[in-house]
Amino acid sequence: MDRRGRIVDGLRVRPGRPAGLAERDTRWSAGGELGVLTEPQLDTAARALLKEGVSQLSDAQELLWASDRYALLVVFQAMDAAGKDSAIEHVMSGVNPQGVDVVGFRKPSAEELDHTYLWRIARAVPERGRIGIFNRSHYEEVIALRVHPDWLDAQKLPSRDRGPGFWADRYEDINAFERHLDRNGTKIVKFYLHVSKDEQHRRFMARLDNPNKEWKFNAADVAERALWEDYQAAYEAALSATSTEWAPWYVVPADQKSVTQALVAAVVLETIESLDLSWPTVSPGAHEANLRARKVLESE
Repeated sequence: MDRRGRIVDGLRVRPGRPAGLAERDTRWSAGGELGVLTEPQLDTAARALLKEGVSQLSDAQELLWASDRYALLVVFQAMDAAGKDSAIEHVMSGVNPQGVDVVGFRKPSAEELDHTYLWRIARAVPERGRIGIFNRSHYEEVIALRVHPDWLDAQKLPSRDRGPGFWADRYEDINAFERHLDRNGTKIVKFYLHVSKDEQHRRFMARLDNPNKEWKFNAADVAERALWEDYQAAYEAALSATSTEWAPWYVVPADQKSVTQALVAAVVLETIESLDLSWPTVSPGAHEANLRARKVLESE
């Protein structure tokens, strides 16, 4: 296993094991791969890794599109201000935008509420050859709604107890849904951007202090921040129950954005390369036609 593979492997939540969020560092120590670095040195190293990863990802995306056999679904979940938007922007900066779809799931519409909670998710899954990015996802159904169980009332579900068994059933449904996608060629990679409460506070204050950034601040986020421990418990349960061989979770340190972006790029690249894709071959007949076309071009 090379350096990138070891780094990626260290971020993965092992299937069947606790995610262990409380024990995971929100500031990356590089797992020994980069040695002991100061924060500026780590930032420089991370930016170099990101630049390399973005360049390689551009080629990998072209191969994904040309082979037209797999799709890649990238799921982002995090607490507010963890850096999901900037990770998407920087990691995908070198790929062809025509091959990427970014979907943000907000409060469900009346039509969506008249279907199962996975209905709108299934409609947004990318087609073969494309990369789909979910900025928040079906995991809100077992995280935000677990913190706010009264929100379930809008779904008009059959009457039943909403204790641990209810959430276990949802984990089972999600795992089965993702297994179905994987079996049919949609490779799934899921990121939890692990930001500390102190860093979230710093970013909130930075938005309020900058008139050009205040629009990014939502006063309602402060109310959600007060439920920090509830959210951490919900994430711990969800990641532990739904990190599978076919759709693994990666816990990415998020206190330093350059590090977050470099690690996300590494995981995405590693995931595409694991598909063992190959360039399409040209049939003998098409090759002969191309040779004739070449002679015409050369004669001009």
